[in-house]
Amino acid sequence: MISEDLETVLAQAIAGCRHDRLFVLADNITERLCVPIVEKFDCMRGAQKIVIGATDTNKSLESISHVWAELGRLGATRHSLMLNIGGGMVTDLGGFAASTFKRGIAYINVPTTLLAMVDASVGGKTGINFNGLKNEIGVFNNAGCVILDTTFLKTMDAENIRSGYAEMLKHGLISNERMWAELIGFSLECPDLTLLGHMVGKSVAVKERIVAEDPTEKGIRKALNLGHTIGHAFESFALRHSPILHGYAVAYGLICELYLSAVKTGFPADKLRQTAGFINKHYGKLPISCNDYPSLLELMTHDKKNIGDAINFTLLGSIGDIRINQTATKEEIMEALDFYRENN
Repeated sequence: MISEDLETVLAQAIAGCRHDRLFVLADNITERLCVPIVEKFDCMRGAQKIVIGATDTNKSLESISHVWAELGRLGATRHSLMLNIGGGMVTDLGGFAASTFKRGIAYINVPTTLLAMVDASVGGKTGINFNGLKNEIGVFNNAGCVILDTTFLKTMDAENIRSGYAEMLKHGLISNERMWAELIGFSLECPDLTLLGHMVGKSVAVKERIVAEDPTEKGIRKALNLGHTIGHAFESFALRHSPILHGYAVAYGLICELYLSAVKTGFPADKLRQTAGFINKHYGKLPISCNDYPSLLELMTHDKKNIGDAINFTLLGSIGDIRINQTATKEEIMEALDFYRENN
C-alpha cells in the first residue's frame, strides 16, 4: 500500500488483520526517530513495544531469541499481530520472528528506509545472519501488508538514501533503458524527495511483478539477485573488518557482475562504463586487494543460489535482457574483481 495518509492506511491495514494483541518491533534508532510518528494514532492504542539493537550486526540468533522471549513474556498468542517498523534488518528479522513464533503469527511491515521500501520489506523473504553468512536462516512468508510512506525518507541520512538507491538502480537495470536512464540522471547530492517517492513506486512495481510470477525463487525471481552474488560476499567480508551498508555492497557487486555480463553475455560496454561511473562517484570503493580474493571466493561458494559447486550469477545481455543461472570460473570472477579495483 503506497500511503499519502499514514494514519488512515495503517488503521486499515491493522483492521484487516484480525488479532487479539498488537506488538511493535523497532530497533533503537527507529524507536527514537520513527515510532513516535505512529504511536499517537488511535489504531496503535494498547500496542506493546519490543526493541532490538540497530545495524546488521544485530540481525542475529541472539536478537531473534530476544524477540521470541519478549513475545512470550508479553502474552502473545498465535492470533497476535506484529508491526515491524524499521529498515531491512527489522523487517527481515521481524518477519522471521513472526513467521516462527507459535508456528506463525501475522505481521505488517512499515519500512522506514529507502532500502527496506524498495527491497527488504517486499517479497516475503525473512531471515537472520548466521555463522558469518548473510540471511543464512529464514523462510519465505509474505507480510499481511507492506505500507510505503515516504514521510520516513525525511528521517534518513545521505548514506542510507544511497544504500536503498542501489537496489533501485538494480531494478532499473533488469527493467528497461528508460527507467535506468532516469535513475542514472537523478541527483543523489541533493535528492528531490517528492520525485524520489514517485520513483520508489515504480521500483517496487518491478519487484512485485517478478515476485508474483515466481514467489519462491525457482526461476525469474533470480533476476533480483543481479549484483548480489559478489555483493553479499563483499558485505560478509566487510563484517569481519568494518561493516558496510547492504546497498553499498550491492553497488560494488553490480560493477563486478556487469563486467561479467559484458564479457560473457554481451552487455554493452558503454552502459557498463556509465553505471560503474555513477557508482564510483556516489559510493566510493571498498578497499580490497588481490590478497583478499580467496576469502571473497570462499564466501561466494556459500551463496544460496549456487547449484552444486558452480557459483551462480544473474547476468544481463543488455538492460532488461535477463540471463539467470549463469556461471563463471574463478579466473573470470577474479578478473571482475580486478576491474572493480582498477576502474575509476
